[in-house]
Formats: sequence, C-alpha cells, structure tokens
Amino acid sequence: MAAPAPKDIRIVVGLGNPGAEYERTRHNAGFATVDALAERHGARYWKSECGCLVASVKIGGREVILAKPQDFMNTSGGPVSKLCRKERVSPAELLVIHDEVDLAEGEVRAKFGGGLNAHNGLRSLKDKLGTADFSRIRFGVGRPQGKMDVATYVLRELKGAYLESFEVTAQVAADLVERCIGQGVASQL
Repeated sequence: MAAPAPKDIRIVVGLGNPGAEYERTRHNAGFATVDALAERHGARYWKSECGCLVASVKIGGREVILAKPQDFMNTSGGPVSKLCRKERVSPAELLVIHDEVDLAEGEVRAKFGGGLNAHNGLRSLKDKLGTADFSRIRFGVGRPQGKMDVATYVLRELKGAYLESFEVTAQVAADLVERCIGQGVASQL
C-alpha cells in the first residue's frame, strides 16, 4: 500500500479561537492567514456552515473553501470534520494553518502528516478525522522567553512591532498557501 500523500487542496482551514479578545493573538495565526487570503481573493460573503465561517474563493484558477472553525481551538476538529463530510473532502485535500511554537517567529513551512507536537487543535483534528494525514502550514510564533508558559504566550494580545511582525508573517503564510494550491503541497515540502 502506498504511503498517504497530499492531494489538490479543496479546503483551507485556519485554526484560531473565535471572539474579539483572541483576534490579535499568536494562537489565531490560522485565522489571520485565512483573512489575508480572503482579502486577496475577494471573499465578500462569509456564511456559517457546519460550525465554521466559510467563504468560497478562486486561487490559482481553482475554487477553494476558506474556513474558520467557530469552536475553540481544542475542539475545532468537530466542525472541520463535519465540513469535510458535507463537502466530500478527504483529509488529504485539507490544508490546515496553525501556530507553531517550535518554529522561530516569522518562519513559515509546509508539512504533510506527521506528529502533532502537543498542539491541541491538531490533536482535535486527528481525533475527529481519524488521521493526521492532512497538509499543514506551520506559522512560526517561537517559544516564550523566561518562565512564561506556552498557553499564556500564545494567547497574549499582540501590540506594536509584535503585531506588525505577526501581520507580515500572515501574508508570508498566505503566499505559501497559494503556492501549495497552485503547485501542489508536495512541491513546497
């Protein structure tokens, strides 16, 4: 049996937490990237579907669904799996954007399958999809300095230069999503 491999991307999911208090946090890297893609590709209308906010856009001449699960990060797998079932999309056709503390702030990388790196959003997706074989964009946020715990770090509101840097990284992540859709995820690994 052949090893699982990424397929053409049909749904791009940004992980984050709903609500204004989380909007400018590192944990909402996925939402920020999806919002950048929506703006670039003219998404005018978001609708609520399967517990996600979704919008359809054309990227690289292909119709793609942008999705932001409206459950909290740790339970985002439920809405995403429902959306995949409704749209008849396999996990291999899914691209998930998430914050990654094990990548330096500002670094962005594509990945297919593999470990979950103690990321509760990814764990929820794996549990509900029944597999970790989906594509990912790892949005580097770095590790906290000193003794600050990771949860406090990723949920702290960003301001000033930190927010500007985060917004630039969201644009870089959006560029990588576009390449993954246009050229295939495998070419970006």
